[in-house]
Amino acid sequence: MDNTKRFKAVFFDLGGTLRIALKDEPYMKHARRKMAEIAGTDMPYEEFFQLVEDRYEPYRKWALGEFKESGDEELWCKWLLPDYDQARIKQVCHELSFQYRQTKGRRVVVDGGVEVIKGLHERGYRLGIISNLIGENEVPDWLEEDGLDQYFDSVILSSVCHLRKPGFEIYQLCAKEMGVELADCVSVADNVKRDIPGAKKAGVGCNIIFESPEKKHAVEFTEETRPDAVIKDFREILDLLPPLN
Repeated sequence: MDNTKRFKAVFFDLGGTLRIALKDEPYMKHARRKMAEIAGTDMPYEEFFQLVEDRYEPYRKWALGEFKESGDEELWCKWLLPDYDQARIKQVCHELSFQYRQTKGRRVVVDGGVEVIKGLHERGYRLGIISNLIGENEVPDWLEEDGLDQYFDSVILSSVCHLRKPGFEIYQLCAKEMGVELADCVSVADNVKRDIPGAKKAGVGCNIIFESPEKKHAVEFTEETRPDAVIKDFREILDLLPPLN
């Protein structure tokens, strides 16, 4: 990493980076049950959940192939539950997305995450979030509930802008919204194949890879996915980015 360069803004990835999913089976089971309840199905909830899982696979293949993401209504009405009462599904699509994500784990801020956010803000950096995820409301609700919304100048979600990484356009969107040049930005993320190529193509000035506690294997790099720095503890970001003033 070039320590002579002074960056102005930091983009955070969410899943596996700023937030991690804890495997909490009672919590995840409750979410599976809740999904069936709000969808209004007569199917046993585990069977219903498996139906959604099976239908999610072709959606995910499309999303990954096209670098796109559907909003909640399109996701549930077109892809996952097209044979259910559409008026009802439109009403509950946001909650369905939220509960579906909770079936994968209970999400918490990574150790040191709040410290880094507040620390960078105090040092004069502008902060943004760029995240691939389904669900339009979960992240804004979480930021507000945790009192973190005040620290971010931009929150770009693939489910809202309908673009996703590794496409480069989502980075351009965030930089434009924040009023910064991409060369003056740092990206902090955990997935080299998803997070590095698009950021490099967009012209992001520095890419930091966080060896997430969610990862079960060593991270390997190619020339295309090689980051500028690798960190094991989230707080190391504060060692790499000095105060701007």
